Amino acid sequence: MSTARPVPSVPSAHPIRIVYVEDDEDVRLGSVQALDLAGFAVDAHGSVEQARAQVQAGLPIVVVCDVRLPGMTGTEWLRELHALDPELPVILITGHGDIAMAVQAVQDGAYDFIEKPCSSERLVSVVRRAADQRQLLMEVHTLRRQLDGWQGIQATLIGRSAQMERVRQRVRALAAAPADVVIYGETGTGKDLVARCLHDHSARRRGHFVPVNCGGLPDNLVESELFGHEVGAFTGAVRRRIGKFEHAHGGTLFLDEIESMPLAVQVKLLRALHERSIERVGSNDPVAVDCRVIAASKEDLRLLSEQKKFRADLYYRLGVAFIELPPLRERREDIPLLFEHLTLQSARRYGLPAPVVDGTVLAALMAHHWPGNVRELRNVADRFVLGLLGDDITGALGAAGLQAPQRTLPEQVEQVERVLITEALRQHLGDVSAAARALGVPKQTLYDKRRRLQIDPAEFRAED
Repeated sequence: MSTARPVPSVPSAHPIRIVYVEDDEDVRLGSVQALDLAGFAVDAHGSVEQARAQVQAGLPIVVVCDVRLPGMTGTEWLRELHALDPELPVILITGHGDIAMAVQAVQDGAYDFIEKPCSSERLVSVVRRAADQRQLLMEVHTLRRQLDGWQGIQATLIGRSAQMERVRQRVRALAAAPADVVIYGETGTGKDLVARCLHDHSARRRGHFVPVNCGGLPDNLVESELFGHEVGAFTGAVRRRIGKFEHAHGGTLFLDEIESMPLAVQVKLLRALHERSIERVGSNDPVAVDCRVIAASKEDLRLLSEQKKFRADLYYRLGVAFIELPPLRERREDIPLLFEHLTLQSARRYGLPAPVVDGTVLAALMAHHWPGNVRELRNVADRFVLGLLGDDITGALGAAGLQAPQRTLPEQVEQVERVLITEALRQHLGDVSAAARALGVPKQTLYDKRRRLQIDPAEFRAED
């Protein structure tokens, strides 16, 4: 007897369905009842031949199959299923005499085995763990497909938060404009990525993008690096050098850490910006330069100018348009997507498989303050791919030098709740009931929490 239901035409973020195969009708009915009471949708069959049509690669399913069946056996079907979908969890049900065979099957790719007779609690526990694993893998694959499908600015400046959407909107608005730009942000927030985006999406994209770290230049070489020099301009100047300004002609000059530029050099920079020409060190001949200047600073240049640590006239000359990057701790809802992206990048760089980001890892990532921002998150992703974080993710992150959160415990709990609820609603396309089941809370509890946190499920529903 078969109680099969229609197979979805495409994989979706719906709850996991159980394909259950058992030829003993009494055992089958009892197991189906136990799984149904546990909240699972079950397709029950008496043979592999009846169940085969219900299984396709990539579907949100878990297979539970008896070993000894009429026709194809469970172990034979396991090999077929493993070839069809290597990540599909297959749980085998065995009699006492089949345990050695079942252990071998686990080594060959089965998720687990259950010995007959088994309690309902044991059956539900093993199936639930397998379903959680399947759901997690499907969510990871969906996330990776989404990342692969992103293009342009969205593929570079990653995040779903309102803060990152504002950053992307500002970049789109300023990319085509000729105005100079100042980018503000803490260390590691991605100021160089934003500068590169502005260049790549501007009319100057075919010209050079010339980055200069002002904080890394020796004081006696800053002028030569920026403006170039002539032969004999100083001891050791044995040949003419083209400076960064000239090299950026037709393109973009990116001045990172501009707050560290010596005041004496700021005077020449102001003149170059005003006249759009430079003079090489040791020369009196002006050289016309057509380039866009993007500056980046981790400190407020206006405040520095008021303190006489940065020239006010240069600040007002540069300060036409501003982009402010939020620290990672203020956009924690972006951490799951961003960490998955960085994990994939690390896996490709090291030639290793990308590990799955499970709930334990995610919770630890969400709880940290991230003083190093995205740069530090990238470092943790590298360690994660290389297997250096170990089982104690919280301790490993602490050993990596992360500071403890400065927020109160209620604030941290609220932030973690917000992210987990947002992720559950996104994964279930705004379906509050399905999200509540995935989170293991009553639907009314989830309604109350989302209202308190001002989360609208409609934002996550698929467009018609």
